[in-house]
Amino acid sequence: MNIGQKIKQLRFQRSLTQDQLAERLGISAQAVSKWENAVSMPDISILPTLSEVFGVSIDDLFDLADDQKMRRIENRMQTDDDIAPELFQEYETFLKEQMDKDNSEPNAINLLARLYHHKMETYGRKAGLYARKAISRSPGEKDCQWILQKAEGSAIWDWNIANHSKTIDFYKAVINSITESPHPALPYHYLIEELIADHRTQEAKEYLECLKKLPVSKPVLIPVYEAMIALAEFDEPAADAIIEKALTDFDGNADMYYQAAQYYARKCDYDKAIKLYDASYTAGEDKKPRFTDALEGIAMIYEILKDYNNAYVTRKRILEALKNEWGYSDEEVYYRNTLHEIERLNQMIV
Repeated sequence: MNIGQKIKQLRFQRSLTQDQLAERLGISAQAVSKWENAVSMPDISILPTLSEVFGVSIDDLFDLADDQKMRRIENRMQTDDDIAPELFQEYETFLKEQMDKDNSEPNAINLLARLYHHKMETYGRKAGLYARKAISRSPGEKDCQWILQKAEGSAIWDWNIANHSKTIDFYKAVINSITESPHPALPYHYLIEELIADHRTQEAKEYLECLKKLPVSKPVLIPVYEAMIALAEFDEPAADAIIEKALTDFDGNADMYYQAAQYYARKCDYDKAIKLYDASYTAGEDKKPRFTDALEGIAMIYEILKDYNNAYVTRKRILEALKNEWGYSDEEVYYRNTLHEIERLNQMIV
């Protein structure tokens, strides 16, 4: 059904004549007739008023299928920094309705979580902005520091707040509830990483042994976890030896270079980290489009070192990858954010 047919159907449902609809829209009855006969289409600027008159969403005017609506929601989150409250409510209601349909439930749940996360990030940016202003204005007062921690994920000193025990218990419960054989590997990855972060190394070793028996998509992570466990046990020489051996065993592997870069970046061995991040990105040359995480790591390190010129150059590399490999434009949030970072760094170059 095209939009003209949909308008005609909705007009009949509301018991409106073409003249009455035209009057509410402030246009001629001939224009409405042309829509309904597929001679022309309504201008995009009139769609919000049309949806208001009929009491439906703009998506409903186009009679989109459920999967099309879900793709539209996903695309909207990629292009909009913020989603208007009425649109957010429309998406929320639609996704909750989809959760009752067996064939759509997994996608709907996933997308609903992402929708809430998008809103959380939107408010998190605002909370962080005003928390920074409050702290800058009254640096001697303890008031908004905790808001900055929550909004930006900054370090939390108190162990009772910073530990990951609840998430650890959740993933343990997920693993215990799995009935398929063999188990999927992902919950083990997530659990091991949380355990290492909390220095719960004995438990991490136990679950790592379980992981080794499963089909894994990234075998490079096995030695990386072993190295991170050693580091969490304050055995740095052993951890370094594991990583260096893994680099030899997985020579030329982009994932291995990336994970090793992560390892050395955590140790603040920035020269090695930059070389390995760059090697990871270069090794993926034949697998375009490439993710830009490695370049992000390089840019951050250069900025930590106050080498703003190289940070600027690296952000430009990211922009080129987004444009040439991913086909992004300033319609996408990530592209706009990268442009903002480039402009900011350009102002910092002396």
